[in-house]
Amino acid sequence: MPVQRLQAFLDEHQVKYVVISHSRAFTTQEIAAATHIPGKELAKAVIVEIDGNVAMAVVPGSQKVDLDLLRDAVGAERVELAKESAFKDRFPECEMGAMPPFGNLYGMPVYVADSLTEDEEIAFNAGSHTELVKMSYREFERLVQPRVMHFAVNA
Repeated sequence: MPVQRLQAFLDEHQVKYVVISHSRAFTTQEIAAATHIPGKELAKAVIVEIDGNVAMAVVPGSQKVDLDLLRDAVGAERVELAKESAFKDRFPECEMGAMPPFGNLYGMPVYVADSLTEDEEIAFNAGSHTELVKMSYREFERLVQPRVMHFAVNA
């Protein structure tokens, strides 16, 4: 069962989605193997600090955030990976590292790598290391309204 906040939000907006249960997995490669979903279709939420403000950068599981590209894309002076202490309290119902890419539900801006928009469907952690939600990318974009930009590179 996805975290309540996410499930309620998706249901309230009448979004069609599928919940996929899998054996406990932490890395994108482990999740891809357990669920038979290509890494490029797994949306990975990375928490960053942009000029001191916490934000969510979402990239395909087969890629990683290039902090310099993200800094240039958003016009910031400084972008770095956020320390866990800077954001752990924002996701009280989520296991650390399994946050869904819905930063809008957690009071933070969301930036999506342009390469993720190429997929019709995406799958992402649903708040735990044992469940994914799979849904249409277009529905995700409609609900989250992220800023789409180029900042991901192959891992």
